[in-house]
Amino acid sequence: MALKSKVIRPRDFKYRGYTLEELQKMPLEELAKLLPARERRKIKRGFTEQEEKLLRKLRKKGTARTHCRDMVVLPEMVGKVVFVHNGKEFVRVEIKPEMIGHRLGEFALTRRFEKHSGPGVGATRSSKYVPLK
Repeated sequence: MALKSKVIRPRDFKYRGYTLEELQKMPLEELAKLLPARERRKIKRGFTEQEEKLLRKLRKKGTARTHCRDMVVLPEMVGKVVFVHNGKEFVRVEIKPEMIGHRLGEFALTRRFEKHSGPGVGATRSSKYVPLK
Protein backbone atom coordinates (compact mmCIF):
# COMPACT_ATOMS: atom_id res chain seq x y z
CA MET A 1 0.00 0.00 0.00
CA ALA A 2 1.73 3.13 -1.23
CA LEU A 3 1.12 6.44 0.43
CA LYS A 4 0.19 9.28 -1.83
CA SER A 5 2.10 12.42 -1.10
CA LYS A 6 0.20 15.65 -1.28
CA VAL A 7 1.47 18.14 -3.77
CA ILE A 8 1.53 21.55 -2.17
CA ARG A 9 1.09 24.27 -4.74
CA PRO A 10 1.63 27.93 -4.00
CA ARG A 11 -1.75 29.60 -4.02
CA ASP A 12 -2.39 32.81 -5.80
CA PHE A 13 -2.98 35.69 -3.44
CA LYS A 14 -6.62 36.56 -2.94
CA TYR A 15 -8.10 39.32 -0.81
CA ARG A 16 -11.73 38.61 -0.02
CA GLY A 17 -12.08 36.53 -3.18
CA TYR A 18 -10.33 38.96 -5.56
CA THR A 19 -6.90 38.40 -7.10
CA LEU A 20 -4.21 41.06 -6.93
CA GLU A 21 -4.70 42.00 -10.59
CA GLU A 22 -8.43 42.47 -10.05
CA LEU A 23 -7.77 44.62 -6.98
CA GLN A 24 -5.31 46.81 -8.88
CA LYS A 25 -7.84 47.45 -11.67
CA MET A 26 -10.65 48.13 -9.20
CA PRO A 27 -11.70 51.76 -8.56
CA LEU A 28 -10.88 53.11 -5.10
CA GLU A 29 -14.55 53.39 -4.05
CA GLU A 30 -15.17 49.74 -4.88
CA LEU A 31 -11.97 48.67 -3.10
CA ALA A 32 -13.03 50.61 -0.01
CA LYS A 33 -16.10 48.38 0.31
CA LEU A 34 -13.82 45.36 0.79
CA LEU A 35 -11.66 46.93 3.51
CA PRO A 36 -12.35 46.92 7.26
CA ALA A 37 -14.44 49.77 8.67
CA ARG A 38 -11.63 52.03 9.91
CA GLU A 39 -9.71 51.83 6.62
CA ARG A 40 -12.93 52.24 4.63
CA ARG A 41 -13.69 55.44 6.54
CA LYS A 42 -10.19 56.80 5.94
CA ILE A 43 -10.46 56.26 2.19
CA LYS A 44 -13.98 57.67 2.10
CA ARG A 45 -12.81 60.90 3.78
CA GLY A 46 -10.05 61.28 1.20
CA PHE A 47 -6.28 61.35 1.39
CA THR A 48 -4.30 64.20 2.88
CA GLU A 49 -1.84 66.20 0.81
CA GLN A 50 1.09 64.22 2.26
CA GLU A 51 -0.56 60.88 1.45
CA GLU A 52 -1.24 61.94 -2.13
CA LYS A 53 2.38 63.07 -2.42
CA LEU A 54 3.47 59.63 -1.18
CA LEU A 55 1.33 57.90 -3.81
CA ARG A 56 2.73 60.14 -6.56
CA LYS A 57 6.31 59.33 -5.50
CA LEU A 58 5.56 55.61 -5.44
CA ARG A 59 4.02 55.73 -8.92
CA LYS A 60 6.99 57.68 -10.28
CA LYS A 61 10.02 56.16 -8.51
CA GLY A 62 8.88 53.00 -6.75
CA THR A 63 10.39 54.06 -3.42
CA ALA A 64 9.57 56.84 -0.99
CA ARG A 65 10.31 58.05 2.53
CA THR A 66 7.36 59.06 4.64
CA HIS A 67 6.12 60.01 8.08
CA CYS A 68 2.56 58.95 7.12
CA ARG A 69 2.26 55.94 9.39
CA ASP A 70 -1.53 56.00 9.11
CA MET A 71 -1.57 55.52 5.33
CA VAL A 72 -3.61 52.50 4.25
CA VAL A 73 -1.72 49.99 2.08
CA LEU A 74 -3.41 49.93 -1.33
CA PRO A 75 -3.05 47.32 -4.10
CA GLU A 76 -1.15 49.78 -6.31
CA MET A 77 1.59 49.94 -3.65
CA VAL A 78 2.36 46.21 -3.81
CA GLY A 79 5.94 45.50 -4.84
CA LYS A 80 7.16 48.99 -3.91
CA VAL A 81 9.52 49.95 -1.09
CA VAL A 82 8.49 52.53 1.50
CA PHE A 83 10.75 53.89 4.22
CA VAL A 84 8.46 54.57 7.19
CA HIS A 85 9.62 56.78 10.06
CA ASN A 86 9.41 55.11 13.46
CA GLY A 87 10.24 58.19 15.52
CA LYS A 88 14.00 57.80 15.29
CA GLU A 89 14.85 56.52 11.83
CA PHE A 90 13.30 55.37 8.59
CA VAL A 91 12.53 51.64 8.51
CA ARG A 92 12.52 49.86 5.15
CA VAL A 93 9.17 48.21 4.40
CA GLU A 94 8.62 46.13 1.27
CA ILE A 95 4.93 46.11 0.45
CA LYS A 96 3.59 42.58 -0.04
CA PRO A 97 0.07 41.56 -1.10
CA GLU A 98 -0.75 40.33 2.42
CA MET A 99 -0.33 43.90 3.72
CA ILE A 100 -3.32 45.27 1.79
CA GLY A 101 -5.80 46.92 4.15
CA HIS A 102 -3.27 47.47 6.93
CA ARG A 103 -1.52 50.71 7.90
CA LEU A 104 2.13 51.45 7.11
CA GLY A 105 2.86 52.12 10.78
CA GLU A 106 2.07 48.52 11.67
CA PHE A 107 5.24 47.41 9.90
CA ALA A 108 7.64 49.96 11.42
CA LEU A 109 7.77 49.27 15.14
CA THR A 110 8.30 52.26 17.40
CA ARG A 111 9.44 50.40 20.50
CA ARG A 112 12.46 48.17 20.68
CA PHE A 113 12.23 44.92 22.63
CA GLU A 114 14.58 45.09 25.60
CA LYS A 115 15.67 41.84 27.17
CA HIS A 116 16.67 42.38 30.77
CA SER A 117 19.49 40.37 32.25
CA GLY A 118 19.92 39.25 35.85
CA PRO A 119 20.10 41.62 38.81
CA GLY A 120 23.11 43.89 38.97
CA VAL A 121 25.38 44.74 41.85
CA GLY A 122 23.50 46.60 44.56
CA ALA A 123 20.07 45.96 43.05
CA THR A 124 18.50 44.47 46.18
CA ARG A 125 19.63 42.79 49.38
CA SER A 126 18.93 39.38 47.92
CA SER A 127 21.12 40.02 44.90
CA LYS A 128 24.29 39.89 46.97
CA TYR A 129 23.78 36.13 47.26
CA VAL A 130 23.52 35.75 43.48
CA PRO A 131 26.89 34.72 42.05
CA LEU A 132 28.24 37.36 39.66
CA LYS A 133 29.77 35.38 36.80
